[in-house]
Amino acid sequence: MTPASQREPLIIGVRHFSPACARLVVQRIAELRPRHVLIEGPADFNARLGELALPHRLPVAIYSYVSAADDAVERRASWSPFALHSPEWQAMQAARECGAQLRFIDLPAWHDAFAHIMNRYDDDAPDAAAAYEDALCRTMAIDGRDALWDHLFEGELALDELSARLDAHFSHLRAGDPGSPGNQAREAMMARHVAWAMHQDDGPVVVVCGGYHAPALAALWRAIPSTDCASEPETPLPPSAPGLRYGSYLVPYHFKRLDAYDGYASGMSSPAWYEWAWTLGLAGAGKELLRSVLARLRAKKLPASTADVIAIHSRAMGLARMRAHPTPLRSDWLDALAGSLVSQALDVPLPWTYRGRVRAGTDAALVEVMAVLAGDAVGELAPGTPQPPLVAAVERELAALGIVRPSQVRIDLLDPAQRARSRALHRLALLDIPGILRSTGPNLALGRGQQETWDVRAPLEQRAALIEAATYGATLHDAARARLEEILRQRPAGSSRIGAITGALNRAAFAGLADVSERLLGELHDAIGEEAHFGELGSPMQVLFALYRHGDALGVSGSAVLQTAIGAAFDRALWLAEAAGGVAPTEQDAHVGTYSAIAMLVREARASALPGVEALRALAVCRRVAASMDAAPVSRGAALGLLLACDADPDAGDLASGLLASLPPAMVGDALAGLLALARQCLCHDARFVKALDALVRTLDDADFVLALPAMRAAFTWLPTQERGALASDVLKLHDAGHRSQRSLTGPLATAPGLLARHDALERAATLRLAIWGIAP
Repeated sequence: MTPASQREPLIIGVRHFSPACARLVVQRIAELRPRHVLIEGPADFNARLGELALPHRLPVAIYSYVSAADDAVERRASWSPFALHSPEWQAMQAARECGAQLRFIDLPAWHDAFAHIMNRYDDDAPDAAAAYEDALCRTMAIDGRDALWDHLFEGELALDELSARLDAHFSHLRAGDPGSPGNQAREAMMARHVAWAMHQDDGPVVVVCGGYHAPALAALWRAIPSTDCASEPETPLPPSAPGLRYGSYLVPYHFKRLDAYDGYASGMSSPAWYEWAWTLGLAGAGKELLRSVLARLRAKKLPASTADVIAIHSRAMGLARMRAHPTPLRSDWLDALAGSLVSQALDVPLPWTYRGRVRAGTDAALVEVMAVLAGDAVGELAPGTPQPPLVAAVERELAALGIVRPSQVRIDLLDPAQRARSRALHRLALLDIPGILRSTGPNLALGRGQQETWDVRAPLEQRAALIEAATYGATLHDAARARLEEILRQRPAGSSRIGAITGALNRAAFAGLADVSERLLGELHDAIGEEAHFGELGSPMQVLFALYRHGDALGVSGSAVLQTAIGAAFDRALWLAEAAGGVAPTEQDAHVGTYSAIAMLVREARASALPGVEALRALAVCRRVAASMDAAPVSRGAALGLLLACDADPDAGDLASGLLASLPPAMVGDALAGLLALARQCLCHDARFVKALDALVRTLDDADFVLALPAMRAAFTWLPTQERGALASDVLKLHDAGHRSQRSLTGPLATAPGLLARHDALERAATLRLAIWGIAP
């Protein structure tokens, strides 16, 4: 709208990244030559607006962040991206050309209004506004809000008509809605800036903001008393906290990240198309689209003939005439491409009729079309653009370690001098910095193999990622530590929490990060205490203990976080041990593995102090489990095996024999598995146990033997080959068959034992029946 006098600001509501809106903004500023140009953008960046005037290659973005030590302030980050065809970017250029005072007027990204907003220029409308646009699409028979926008506004209209249409559209879009609390806070801030500029009374004022905000600002600024306009509104600061870090920096951006069809909620569809529309006009954009699509299809070996070119062009022109578009719009070209290139029935909607990633099942040609429309433009900052301390700190550290990019870095982890290089690279990987890839190396920090190979590159997006990582800290060590704490706090869906924590601490060991905040230690203890599955605790406890006791070379030995995790896991395992009921066959190995881990910690705690591990409590729990008739046989066997392995009960050997004799045949093998897994070294050399086990097997009748056999054979797999052979020799001697080879008992069988037993039972039954009939066998 055009103000009736200079006593009214010219508020131009725009759709972010709209070329049509950009043309309107440039023309209105050129006509009015305002004294003030106020733009929806982060007000905390106003003192550094000169950085946006440097000769950058677009797209770029303002990255804003806030964080604090111990997460005293919620870590938050968001982006304010600019492309060549952004109305905000063009408004800045036009303002400089006419000498206007330029200001951003929106809240900074650390304000609560941006708690769930990653992109300031996200055009996702509130539900009521979205419902209005959806109803308009149905009324006009248009597929999708992007096509609706193009039809109404991107057709190279006269600027007065475009302005009138925008005012009407945004008025209906807002429809008197007071807006969310976040939008209300943002609009109050923007209105104060508008009122202040008008109070200066030194020339026209132009305001460029998202169309949804425009109707509200037109009313809000008038309600602000003149007494509140004596000075420029102050920009809110984040609440003070220990180790507070906040700031805003320019970062290079790229079209793939802007593209709404690639999953980023930027509110922008097909950025390459709209930049062509800005620089070449609609007719030129259509030609460039056709040329680029055909070149890409041919490069991908997809059908794209001269006849297809003619068909696409003819369809686009026909669709434009039918839809009353003087020049084909984006939707006309896309529909023409689909009609000409796709010959099969489609199982999913056309990708330009919805937002989000292209769905599985989309025709291959259309997938490539969407990639062309997204574009591959990558921004680059002008030399001398200020950057956060982390960027320079990383450059200095890599240079000091002799790591150049690009290169392949080979590291001997046993060499202390080289381990520093490994730590730096692992810290960069922990921060998800692109171009840092470990191609070979051990999975566990104390695992086999002590050689690493890293492919170190410097892709264009690496600098942007380093700038974004500045939210975590000013040095590589501090940033990686803060990122580690964030990972440790995450709750992965569908996986063990302690497994995820152990994986993160294993990565921390590689990166030489031994300490975390006191607050996190308490959170980790509580998180591990929520583990619901006994079998999930064994492997993590073993890894954590290995790092705690033997991680000297890694710099993590004896660290508080490992001590906390081990103690919490040990405590939780003992609670779950008594609560566990039946154990599924598929879970038995993990179940026994947790008992093995408990035994390891108990032995260590009895030999030397191990904070958080109460050996006497563990032994008492195992005695109760071993005696419990409600516990699973594998649990009872493992608990007894732990007592034997730890020399905690002189009668445990007799109890083991008694346990096996007291169980039904089908359960003997499960209990035996627990016993052998925990105490094989004691039991296999105990003549009394071997004799009792042999006697037990001999007392089984054929039916019971068939039931017991599979689980018993599985139990003996816990024995190493040499011990299995020694046990076989002892059994053969009991039957006066010591002259026979061990392999007569341990060797593979041509037929499954269960099948042999069943056939033997059938043969005995047949013999008995024949005897009843008086027939001698």
